[in-house]
Amino acid sequence: MRTRADAIPDTTTVTRKLLEYCRSQGWAGYDPYDALNSPLLTSLPFLQARVPRLLLTQAFKRSPINIRPLARIPRTQNPKAIALFLIAVLRLTKLGALEDDTLAPLLTARLAALRSPDARYWCWGYSFPWQTRTQVIAKGSPNLVCTAFAGAALLDAYEATRDESCLQMAISAADYVLDCLYWNDGGSAGFSYPQPSLRLHIHNANFLGAAFLCRVYTLTGERRFLEPALTAARYSAWRQRADGSWPYGETRTQQWIDNFHTGYDLCALRSIARDAFTPEFDECVRRGFEFYRDHFIREDGAARYYHDRTYPIDIHSVAQTVITLCTLRDLDPRAVCLARTVFQWAVRHMRDERGFFYYRVLRFGTIRTPYLRWAQAWMLLAGSILLGEDAAADHVGAAAREVA
Repeated sequence: MRTRADAIPDTTTVTRKLLEYCRSQGWAGYDPYDALNSPLLTSLPFLQARVPRLLLTQAFKRSPINIRPLARIPRTQNPKAIALFLIAVLRLTKLGALEDDTLAPLLTARLAALRSPDARYWCWGYSFPWQTRTQVIAKGSPNLVCTAFAGAALLDAYEATRDESCLQMAISAADYVLDCLYWNDGGSAGFSYPQPSLRLHIHNANFLGAAFLCRVYTLTGERRFLEPALTAARYSAWRQRADGSWPYGETRTQQWIDNFHTGYDLCALRSIARDAFTPEFDECVRRGFEFYRDHFIREDGAARYYHDRTYPIDIHSVAQTVITLCTLRDLDPRAVCLARTVFQWAVRHMRDERGFFYYRVLRFGTIRTPYLRWAQAWMLLAGSILLGEDAAADHVGAAAREVA
């Protein structure tokens, strides 16, 4: 771990080295929740039950050392990670920060190849099976969150290249969200997650699904996507607490408040407001941002996972803090400066000299496993966004000097 006396590499250096690390890994890696990819599960029948699956997942996730090779868990390409890589690479390309113009087409092709098998629509799921409290979700089984991020990446690719196939895949993904996941019983509405059969109120799923549909509506003009999106978003917006926060969901076991899901909520609401041309969520976003800024960021720039305690300091939360602050920079003139402080804290305390970022800082140690989706993909996106802010600041400075 880097000491305070060491020089901190700049954002450009960090981002480029991280990109090279991810490319050297073939865009594949481990995940905090991939324990059920172990072939030991099929060879040991007593593990084929809900409680052993949950215990194994938590044990692998919390282990201070990476024991996945011992369990013969493979490194995989995760569709959500590929989507995040694609979004980041497109941003870096637009900034002129990449010399290799083959990366975006390669990642687009990989994302298309990783679609859920045997599905009628273009849709995506995780590269591992995972156990919920009630059921096991099969590897590759499509879900809203993976599909929304993959669809957003394809829309970014379409806007950058005008490749019609990217738009058509995204429209099919929106059809999947609308036809298979949207529900409205008259008193409440939302998007099913993680399975179409589960009508639970998961607020970040509602907002992410709504934001994706609104963006497809903006690009296609197809109004069938708009009203369901706004209905689901309104339901979860109305569930915002008086202090500006949202719990993860509405059931008794979903009452925690965490950093990155709250960040999803806020960024998705800002996207909905832009693409649906509505100010109705502005006050909701303002109150949510104040809660986020005041509860999830320590004075020295460390990003908290939970709103009411410091540890764990989780790299996904670090990245989402940078993204949220930059997305909502108009609400606080200090936001971008604070985002840089958060990023630099992670570079100092959570970055390996090989270029990747560690998983978590705990009170008495650090879990250094280099998870690809959870850590590297998100930090690459955060770095690309910060570089965009730097470029914008340079442009404004140059314009001011020209006027002077």
